[in-house]
Amino acid sequence: MQAREFRDGAEDGLDALEPLDPDRIGSFTDLIRAMRKTAFGGRRVGEAFDVLCAMIDDPDCMVVMTLSGAMTIAKMGTIISRMIDEGMVQVVISTGALVAHGLSESTGKQHYRHDPTMSDVELFRKGYNRVYDTLEMEANLNYVEHVVTQTLKRLDHGTPLSSERLTHELGKTLHEEFEGTGILKSAYEQAVPVYIPAFTDSEMGLDVGIWAMRESLDKARAEAAKRDGDLGVLKALHRYLPSYNPYLDLNSYTDKIMSAKRLGIFTIGGGVPRNWAQQVGPYIEIGNLRLGLDAKPPRFQYGVRICPEPDYWGGLSGCTYQEGISWGKFVPPTDGGRFAEVLSDATVVWPLLMMGLLEHRRARRRKPSADSVRSMRSVRPPRAKRRAAADRHR
Repeated sequence: MQAREFRDGAEDGLDALEPLDPDRIGSFTDLIRAMRKTAFGGRRVGEAFDVLCAMIDDPDCMVVMTLSGAMTIAKMGTIISRMIDEGMVQVVISTGALVAHGLSESTGKQHYRHDPTMSDVELFRKGYNRVYDTLEMEANLNYVEHVVTQTLKRLDHGTPLSSERLTHELGKTLHEEFEGTGILKSAYEQAVPVYIPAFTDSEMGLDVGIWAMRESLDKARAEAAKRDGDLGVLKALHRYLPSYNPYLDLNSYTDKIMSAKRLGIFTIGGGVPRNWAQQVGPYIEIGNLRLGLDAKPPRFQYGVRICPEPDYWGGLSGCTYQEGISWGKFVPPTDGGRFAEVLSDATVVWPLLMMGLLEHRRARRRKPSADSVRSMRSVRPPRAKRRAAADRHR
């Protein structure tokens, strides 16, 4: 048997860990960077912070933020708005539910803590929709429907809808008519597109469907006649579809991605928003193969994911960036790819990372250099000009 060597890790260039000393922690940034020198989940948080800083500091990187889970009901909406306002992200891809619940908050409505002594039957009777330990008022969603409908009324109905177009117009409504922060309001003001790939799987998707049916209600009643009753009217209404084309979103997003020098992705949760964002590389690749083109397929060079789902469940939400390399979605680490994944509830980790990022940005602004000035998002045109440019493209 070969004798063991009793070496010190430093001899092989290993990174030494350090005790997390509270006396040396004076800020969120200090804490997160100290966590990087620890182990397990704490180390992953520190590594995620390093990659996020590199991503948002890279002046040539377009950052795509994908959002799933009930983050707005969980009161993370202001964090999302702040990341948009600070220029940390240039594209947002979300579930429709997250945006709809954010609209509820943006229009001044409240979410409430669930009282566990109230049964779900009682909650239904009172119009309280439960999301684990939190309640969304059905009355809130009725008001969201009013805001969506009023926004739709001013649009040119000869142009097909897309989620990008509708979220932009809703952001304009919030900007013009409501005080306070809001995801779509910030996105409108900063000319950041918001895409909702599974649009019909949301309150807003249902609102648009009801709006289209309301516009055709008299025709449907005439078609169904009295003999069919309300069920016949409903069946007739379902033939009057809103003019909505999801490929407008897909190709708009692809065009933006193809214009970027480098790409980064910041993912909360997973699901449809994550996969829709990441499939852009394969979309271009199979287009080359099947259409005889030769466009360079885009790959994400940076990635940070906060999601508690493990990879061995086999779902997209839990799959690693390493796995995504096999699909042609990411730059391998051997070629410069930088990725970090935190298997945690985002409501625990995200606020901590956000505070660290804000401190990091403030520190960079206090010490401007030629490189740091170029990297700041403040070099972007004023928001009014960005909004005008965005409006011209719609």
